[in-house]
Amino acid sequence: MGFLTNEVNLVAIGGGHGLGKLMSALAFLGANLAGIVTTTDDGGSTGRLREESGCIAWGDLRNCLNQLAADQPNLARTLFEYRFEYDGTLQGHNLGNLILLALDQLSVRPMDVVHLISAFLRVDAQLIPMSEQPTHLVAEINGQYVRGETQIDAAEIRPSSLCLEPKVQATHEAVLAINKANYIILGPGSFMTSILPPLLISDIVDAILQRAVPIIFVANMQPEKSSCGKLSLTDQLDWLSQLTGIYVDRVIWPAERIPVPRSYPKLHVAHLGDAKHPYYHDKISLQQAIMSVLQQY
Repeated sequence: MGFLTNEVNLVAIGGGHGLGKLMSALAFLGANLAGIVTTTDDGGSTGRLREESGCIAWGDLRNCLNQLAADQPNLARTLFEYRFEYDGTLQGHNLGNLILLALDQLSVRPMDVVHLISAFLRVDAQLIPMSEQPTHLVAEINGQYVRGETQIDAAEIRPSSLCLEPKVQATHEAVLAINKANYIILGPGSFMTSILPPLLISDIVDAILQRAVPIIFVANMQPEKSSCGKLSLTDQLDWLSQLTGIYVDRVIWPAERIPVPRSYPKLHVAHLGDAKHPYYHDKISLQQAIMSVLQQY
């Protein structure tokens, strides 16, 4: 742990459950760990709040905050994750999303909200929304434009292009974190709707391309259900490079996921599955795999 704590400034990019698990695995890095979080979700409670208030998508930030606070017997964390189940206008809403929205309306910046809730939940790592401006993921599929993560993930055909609408600027703190980073991790998570959206912001991509640092890709435990699940690892990473100009230096691949793409020259294979939930990464195993890869640099 001493090597990592003293020498690493790490930026992880993604969203949803995957980024939260990775951030919690590396939480011992404290302020030397930053997560740039996707804010384009349009499903569930988050989507309803976005439609009604025009806010950024708070759901992935909430998920990451809650996982980073998971080791603490904290009543605040339990309340933050509570979901209303009874019939009525609040049905399906997550209390954490409502708290974040309320604080957003009271604050100057969404980053103010993140700082406040991080202190409330005793989270030391930095969580940064990819942008503080609302935007949606848009895909071109068979010559038609499809708007919104939910519809894009449901499409059977891989988009020919992806973009954000409207175009937005990166959060200032996201660019600063990348400028300080000596390692960047992408994933795990949905390739199109968790990993790619932050990489469609020119400020973020430009900052990454200016840093000659290792870029590590963490593969999912199983192929995802979207059209990207049909792509080979090589095809997926080639598409990433075509869209962004970013090239991956090393891939962490779960040994449980068959077949293992042995022909890929930059592969680090490790057992990563959670014993109780094999479709999810085990936090300790993921931490050990990342440490092993970082030490090779």
